[in-house]
Amino acid sequence: MRSIALSPPCSLPETSRFALWAFMALSVLMLSVQSALGSELLDKFVGSYSGSAEVEQIDGTVEKRDMSVVIRETSKGFEVKWSTAIRRADGDSKTKSYKIEFLPSERDGVFAAAMQTNVFGHTVQMNPMKGEPYVWARVIGDTLTIFSLYVAENGDYLMQQYDRSLAEGGLNLEFSLHRNGKPSRKVSTFLTRD
Repeated sequence: MRSIALSPPCSLPETSRFALWAFMALSVLMLSVQSALGSELLDKFVGSYSGSAEVEQIDGTVEKRDMSVVIRETSKGFEVKWSTAIRRADGDSKTKSYKIEFLPSERDGVFAAAMQTNVFGHTVQMNPMKGEPYVWARVIGDTLTIFSLYVAENGDYLMQQYDRSLAEGGLNLEFSLHRNGKPSRKVSTFLTRD
């Protein structure tokens, strides 16, 4: 019969345990400060807003668009939900709605979109090489900007930019669309805080 000698459990020296504890405490502190800074940046934008705009199409026709946006804090960051209802002159209408959660990044005032859940249950960015939008947000002063980058099948790209700037009673919305770096469309309107 063989005997097996068991060695006593290995323990960290006192200084290593203290260093590990200090590292963990510092990590938790940095994450909470980052979360608090993100929250402080976004508090002023939280709310519901609505308005409308007239958008001129390439063929010269004008479409009326009703727009709304809801900005709210989440446990990890913030969420932006917006809708655009297009009303055509012939009475036809179409509504598009989007909802994206944003999480703080390692850069101050820059937020990553969490638009998908991977197999481990973590939220991740979409893949622009698969025709999905790559989305991020930033806050500079009183302006919350959301960028969306789309890569077409042929490698062309579309860049959408939504600037939502605080104004008395609501938000000034500036939307711009660029195709391969060239301006394609611009919409400006005021959204009233509900």
